[in-house]
Amino acid sequence: MNKININQYLDSTYLKTAKQANISEEETKKNVQALINEAIENDFKLAMIRPEYVAMAREMISKANANVLIGTVIGFHEGTYTTDEKLKEASQAVKDDVDELDYVVNYTAFKEEKINLVKAEVFKGTKLALDANKVAKWIIEIAALTNEEIITLTQLIRDVVLENFGEENAAKVFVKSSTGFFKTDEGKPNGATFEAMELIVENAKPLPAKAAGGVRNYDDAVKMVEMGVTRIGTSSAKLIADGGKAEAGY
Repeated sequence: MNKININQYLDSTYLKTAKQANISEEETKKNVQALINEAIENDFKLAMIRPEYVAMAREMISKANANVLIGTVIGFHEGTYTTDEKLKEASQAVKDDVDELDYVVNYTAFKEEKINLVKAEVFKGTKLALDANKVAKWIIEIAALTNEEIITLTQLIRDVVLENFGEENAAKVFVKSSTGFFKTDEGKPNGATFEAMELIVENAKPLPAKAAGGVRNYDDAVKMVEMGVTRIGTSSAKLIADGGKAEAGY
């Protein structure tokens, strides 16, 4: 296979709060600005940031006359926010001119078999995105699920989208693997694995799939793309683009 332009598959990501990174709010803002500038310089597909930075990102990208998309996370990272809270957060991001909304699905409710709640959330969140001509991605948090649950939840999202919005909108709604913030036992991976992404790609079709977390080098990124993954969320975008290898992290 020819060397692909991996940059156009990369959602370059900075989602740590100041508290999580043990730094000040000002330092966090500077880190987000650095990520956006790096995305502009390297022509990454998208800069993935928290909702409070969307307006700033839009201003920076417009000023640079760049094509980088802006994505944000909704209901992050636990996914247990009410549907109304998620819709309110998503509406504000749309007002701030976001391009893509990465919702954390209420996978806890799914595991408790509250299927109607999950279906309603996926319907409403997707409708809000599509009505505003935005892309929606649904993070299912694979590290919290069994393989069987990964398949079932992926199919649930696929079916809600196809039944309510038709195949013509399928390309605008992704199934995404992980938040990168889930706490696993015994050092097990909390991000995308090849095994899980294979299940998502297969069961989401014709919806696209996004691998997030755990993809830390160029070869793994290419392997994901060859498997049918069309977007990769990573805090190591520059390293991957340069053909290097990150040691740890999202």
